[in-house]
Amino acid sequence: MIAVGLMSGTSLDGVDAVLVRLVPRGRSYEVDVLDFQTTPYGEDERTALREALPPNEGSTRAVARLNRMLGQTFAKAALNVAGKSTVDFVASHGQTIFHDGDAQTTLQVGDPFVIRQAVGRTVCYDFRSADCAAGGQGAPLVPYVDALLLASDSEDRVAVNVGGIANLTVIPRRSSPQDVVAYDSGPGNMLVDAFIFRRTNGRERFDRDGRAALAGSANQSVLETMLADPYFALVPPKTTGREHFGTQFLDEHQTRLDALSLEDGAATLVALTAASLASAIQASAPRAARVVVSGGGAKNPAILRELQQRLPDRRVESSDVMNLRADAKEAVAFAILGYETLRGRAANVPRSTGASGPVVLGAIAPHGLDALLDKMRTECRA
Repeated sequence: MIAVGLMSGTSLDGVDAVLVRLVPRGRSYEVDVLDFQTTPYGEDERTALREALPPNEGSTRAVARLNRMLGQTFAKAALNVAGKSTVDFVASHGQTIFHDGDAQTTLQVGDPFVIRQAVGRTVCYDFRSADCAAGGQGAPLVPYVDALLLASDSEDRVAVNVGGIANLTVIPRRSSPQDVVAYDSGPGNMLVDAFIFRRTNGRERFDRDGRAALAGSANQSVLETMLADPYFALVPPKTTGREHFGTQFLDEHQTRLDALSLEDGAATLVALTAASLASAIQASAPRAARVVVSGGGAKNPAILRELQQRLPDRRVESSDVMNLRADAKEAVAFAILGYETLRGRAANVPRSTGASGPVVLGAIAPHGLDALLDKMRTECRA
């Protein structure tokens, strides 16, 4: 199958789109990334998102308009990455605008029917609601794919994704998807991005190449105060997002951060990401497990350096070295989850989400569905 995977995370940078060839191989897949592109959000989209996202309340009208607006953006991203290729299906995570895992409540926007209309292919979407309906937190979902692609017979591994939020999947050697442990460790890039945006009055949206953080030093007192946040002491399964670690978290620590230089503030927030991740890895992963990092944070040398320093006995490296492109990994993951939807296979990990049991994820906006399912069955039999 040739699929387009679409993903937009808590960093709100834009839409990541991957064109990928997926070939079933036993329980897993052979993955060939054909192209990857990011379609940045425009200023109108960013403004609409900021107005709709916590801590703002938004409105029904705003959410409805945002759903259509982002549907058009996701459709554009799908068409751009597909180019002249013949695509079999599209899988879209959408853009999360509200998530409360404890209340089994989640909402992603980016109208899949607008995507279907533009691309002319079946669209798989709404991957979190089924897990929530089964009593789960609807997150994390990527761990299922982590286990399919990264499980090893010879070594223990930890798959780490650093997007707006940081999460980890502990994959013991010889494990199946239902054996893994996964949860959100805390903030990823979200806080340092927001801090840079504030301190530069919007001139910079993020710490490019980790330059500010690399030039600064973490303030231990401020770091310890932030690490006292109750979320870090919660026992998994747990999930978090902008509702907890958004700009309101910066507001809570504003006075302390204002006393720091731009560089020291960035270094302190990077240390928060690394410290919470390292603590989670030490608590949950086998000793000396290999740490494989993906997401935008894998491109930030400040985060990788800080994480390695806090895990001196472990190998910390980008997923690029395992032929799994770090910046495309989550978009690839949702393409695979879309294939699992079409196959009718359960793709949540109940021990990580808290669901009562395995469930098939995703909804389908069909277009030529009979032919697509026939092709899928033929591929799986082969």
